[in-house]
Amino acid sequence: MPNKRPNPVVAFDVYGTLIDPFQMEEHLRETFGAKAKEASELWRSKQIEYSFRRALMKRYQPFDACTAQALRFVSAQLGISLSEKAQAHLLSKYEWLQAYADVTSALAQLGAQGFTIAACSNGTESAVRAVLDHAGILPHFSKLVSVDPLRTFKPDPAVYEYLVAELGAGKENVWLVSSNPFDVIGAKACGLRTAWVQRDPKRVFDPWEFEPDAIVHSLAGLQEILKKL
Repeated sequence: MPNKRPNPVVAFDVYGTLIDPFQMEEHLRETFGAKAKEASELWRSKQIEYSFRRALMKRYQPFDACTAQALRFVSAQLGISLSEKAQAHLLSKYEWLQAYADVTSALAQLGAQGFTIAACSNGTESAVRAVLDHAGILPHFSKLVSVDPLRTFKPDPAVYEYLVAELGAGKENVWLVSSNPFDVIGAKACGLRTAWVQRDPKRVFDPWEFEPDAIVHSLAGLQEILKKL
């Protein structure tokens, strides 16, 4: 009798894939007014950029520090002063961001189909646990994997090797699902299978030597695609 194939493990990126960081626009509107959308997008861009810098420079600080530094940049760049109290208030809202509309049902479907579900994030485990809990989706996850013990950030290859080790699964049986092309490329370069969530139809995938195994425009029906590949 042939050995039963182990259940696939699906590791989700958190911010931008499950949790919508651009919801910060509504919290920024009180201070930034008409510039709230620009502020939200610039904040997210700089947040990621600062994590790249720290990984390359080997000057690690938790992702929360990158987020705080990025907010200070936005304030200076857009010429809108923020008090320490205002900054602390905005940063606290990151724990209360909600999931994209397609997330809850997709996670439930994957669980019902026998997939093991994990999270793999640049955020600290406590921050990731808090935001997933507040979004009402924490019970779907069997494992939360943070880069914090490694003191580096995606797409450092060490992150994906650590993910596989923490999951106790073979690389060929681990899927990394992310809306961030750099994350997909990093995982693919380390031998994992990948799905890119193209939430913005105008966004193109980076022209790289690695491509995702699957491209989805939402998480709805993801389990059907994963079962076929």
